[in-house]
Amino acid sequence: MSKIRILSDSLASQVAAGEVVERPAAVIRELVENSLDAGAKHVTVEVQRGGTALIRITDDGCGMDREDALLCMERHATSKIRTKEDLAAIRTFGFRGEALPSIASVSRFRLATRERDVLSGTEIEVLGGKLSGVRDHGGAAGTVIEVRSLFFNVPARRKFLRTEATEYAHIEQQFRLHAIANPGTAFTLIRDGSVAFHLPATEDPLERIRGLVGEDLVLRLIKLPEVEHLGVSVAGYVGGPGLSRSSRQQQITFLNGRPIESPAINYGLKEGFHNALMKGQYPVTFMFLEMDAHAFDINVHPAKKEVRFHDGFAVREAVARAVKRALETGSKLPTGHVPAQRPAAPSPAPEQVELAMPSAGPVLAPRLNSEFPAQQGSLRMKDKPDFAPAWREKPAEPVTPQVVSPSLPPREVVAPIEEAPDRLSAEKGEPMGHDASSSVDGGESPDSMSRMPSFRIIGVLHKLYVLMESAEGLVVMDQHAAHERVNFEKMRKAMEKGGVPSQRLLMPLTLQTSPREADLLKRHLDALARLGIEAEPFGPNTFKIEALPTFLKTDDPLAWLDQVIEELQSLSSKTSALRLGEDMIATTVCRHSVKANDRLSMPELQALLNDLFACEMPYCCPHGRPTLIQMSLGELERKFGRQAP
Repeated sequence: MSKIRILSDSLASQVAAGEVVERPAAVIRELVENSLDAGAKHVTVEVQRGGTALIRITDDGCGMDREDALLCMERHATSKIRTKEDLAAIRTFGFRGEALPSIASVSRFRLATRERDVLSGTEIEVLGGKLSGVRDHGGAAGTVIEVRSLFFNVPARRKFLRTEATEYAHIEQQFRLHAIANPGTAFTLIRDGSVAFHLPATEDPLERIRGLVGEDLVLRLIKLPEVEHLGVSVAGYVGGPGLSRSSRQQQITFLNGRPIESPAINYGLKEGFHNALMKGQYPVTFMFLEMDAHAFDINVHPAKKEVRFHDGFAVREAVARAVKRALETGSKLPTGHVPAQRPAAPSPAPEQVELAMPSAGPVLAPRLNSEFPAQQGSLRMKDKPDFAPAWREKPAEPVTPQVVSPSLPPREVVAPIEEAPDRLSAEKGEPMGHDASSSVDGGESPDSMSRMPSFRIIGVLHKLYVLMESAEGLVVMDQHAAHERVNFEKMRKAMEKGGVPSQRLLMPLTLQTSPREADLLKRHLDALARLGIEAEPFGPNTFKIEALPTFLKTDDPLAWLDQVIEELQSLSSKTSALRLGEDMIATTVCRHSVKANDRLSMPELQALLNDLFACEMPYCCPHGRPTLIQMSLGELERKFGRQAP
């Protein structure tokens, strides 16, 4: 007797359902995609008990006649593809013809549909994969699909579902993806009889995002410049400095309107946010990619979540370029609050106490030291490089601001600052200016001058946080993070121009590698030399290391070189390989930047602020922490009860 048997249609459909219908959110994904392919302008999603009791999708699409309504319940029946050439360039969402029969095989299923130009439509009922009724339908034009008692006949699958709250969270996330990708379509989500979201159609994608995530988050987004690279077009929005998440849940990417996941896109984001994101954090993105349908394959995952690109490197580079340009040109002061219009301030009472704030006129101190450390010392470098600015040699005597009042004696302010009386005018409260001699690379660019805000330094809190007044409210600068950013960009520019200084070793090191790693190192020897690593082949799969970067501090240089090789394996161009040096630089400048409790004079603070805004990315340190944050006047007034919350 033969051991091999052909599965029955109902069992085969249940097997297919295991791949397509993993949970209620997957049902909604498939059905909403069908509604969008039908040209729907309004889609309503209704769920009960996390989608296990009821899922109802209502749309105003083109609808179907009776013949098509019956055919769509057959496996591998589709109107989307006709030939193998169509399969190579898919431009629709649904195309396999598996979704409806798979869903119907594990639920109590009802489909009601009517075309716009006919009086009567068709209603079909299916129970566990078996057709149980076909009748005329007189409802509105479009299609309604009801899925009740999901997995009622597959208890093994049902017991693996999570709680109702968890399943609803997946449903809401899927709803958000479709709504963001299709702002021209109105969407409504109803949970257990209550409207959770009602999103009217709009031409502005940012309005749709605002309706889903709120105003606070939208105000912290940066618009991506429209970048086109090797046939890949990138647009959308990304979170600015200080805005990140501990998971990729808000790392949302669309390809030709379809929400997708892709390692190439993840690598591109990582490269674009290379020194603007804290370790272990993920960026917030709403990114839209467009490319020719022949350039990718969507048919590589049962749930159509992942895609395979013919040129993944082009996608990666396009994403990285767009993000990097956005962070360099569109960054703004990080703030978690909604700016509010400041109302007219009441007239001060005669007995009101005023604080005499020290001015911060357009006085500039000498430049921060931009030289690399001298090539001296051992590998551990006991002599640390000097990143201290030259103007810190003779600190001025501290001057304590005073509270001025006609009726009260002077009192000391908690946040004293150091002031240079001979260079600052206490009478003129002018905003800080910007001098052409103050920039990271020794020259001032018009762009950096135009984006230099007008700040007035008020004081320093705990010898770390510099308090400043701006037109919008209160700005706080972390002097350590700011100095890290300034030193980082100086060293990076020096690396790009002439390479990192290296220190020759008394005894060369011998590095053993695998054949694949050896080939990788041979292709990147020039880039490694610019990072201060002098290596040359020394036999099969072996390299002799003659020199290492001068500022490297490690007890195990071979282990450090293994980490360098691991990083190289994730890169695919010599240009990207140079970014390995940024990690080394970031670690170095952290150790040699000004710290908390390092008291800075007013000219030092002014020069640091000017240098910061001459940087390409002034709003975050090389580790991704913000250098400045802002609290709006509206937020301050709400905290003091001057405005309704």
